Amino acid sequence: MEIIETTRVVLRPLRVEHADEMAAVLSDPALHAFTGGAPLTAQELRARYERLVAGPPGWRNWVVWSREEECLAGYVQATVEGRTAEIAWVIGTPWQGRGLATEAAKALVCWLVGQGMGPIVAHIHPGHAASAAVATAAGLRSTGRWHDGEIRWER
Repeated sequence: MEIIETTRVVLRPLRVEHADEMAAVLSDPALHAFTGGAPLTAQELRARYERLVAGPPGWRNWVVWSREEECLAGYVQATVEGRTAEIAWVIGTPWQGRGLATEAAKALVCWLVGQGMGPIVAHIHPGHAASAAVATAAGLRSTGRWHDGEIRWER
């Protein structure tokens, strides 16, 4: 997988070694308000990252590096099947509201389009206005169709 760079963020391919820092980035229980679950420990995250890194070639995962603060701030992912990519993003609470999710999601979508992907899909909880704004900025539009309690967005 490639490194994807923008002015403010660098999307670096996920490595198991990111688990310790990412456990702190993702430690706020509020991050799970729309997706369920609870923050994982560094050890649990390491085990998850081992599965993700070893997973099928269609599993694409990057950590989001903040150039300004020189630290990890979240992640983006794409699950690719054929020419369709389902994407997601999470930015840690301390870095929210700064446009990092938008910049990371736009960079991911741009990269996927460059790889010949289409459609690009995200599933967003109907109450998650911030994620809807990120999806809109990244060129996705609500389809109005529901999937497991979330709305399907598509480019």
